[in-house]
Amino acid sequence: MRTLVLDSEAVSALAHARSNPKAARRAQAVLTAAHRLAALVRVPAPVLAEVCRGGARDAAVQRVLRQVGRAVPTGELIARRAGALLMSAGMDSAHAVDAFVVATAVVLGGAVVATGDPVDISRLARPHPNVKVLGLD
Repeated sequence: MRTLVLDSEAVSALAHARSNPKAARRAQAVLTAAHRLAALVRVPAPVLAEVCRGGARDAAVQRVLRQVGRAVPTGELIARRAGALLMSAGMDSAHAVDAFVVATAVVLGGAVVATGDPVDISRLARPHPNVKVLGLD
C-alpha cells in the first residue's frame, strides 16, 4: 500500500509529542517508513476540526501538515461514503470524523490508517480489505 492516512490522534501525536511520547514515537516511525517508501501521506480535512482550535497550538499542526503533504478536501463522494460506513457499522454521527478518515482511505484506493482509535476505525473499515489499520498504542 502506498498511501498513509493520519487520523486526529496521529496528527496530535506528531504535533504535540510531549503529551503522549509513546504514540508520538510510533507515529513518527510510521511516518518515517512511509517517506522511505515514497508513500503518499494524507490528512482528511475533517481531522483538522478535531486538532485545530486557533492560536499558538495550531502552529505545531501546521508543521505536521507541511511535513506530510496535504489535507484531503471532503467532497460529496467522501461525505456520502462516510455516511454509508456509519450506517453499515451501526455507528452514530459521534463517529463522523472516524468515518471520514476511513472514507478517505477507501476513495484513495486503499491505505494504511494510523490511528489512536483502532477499535472504531477497524469497525468502520471492516468491509474494505484494502484499508489496513495501524494502532499507535
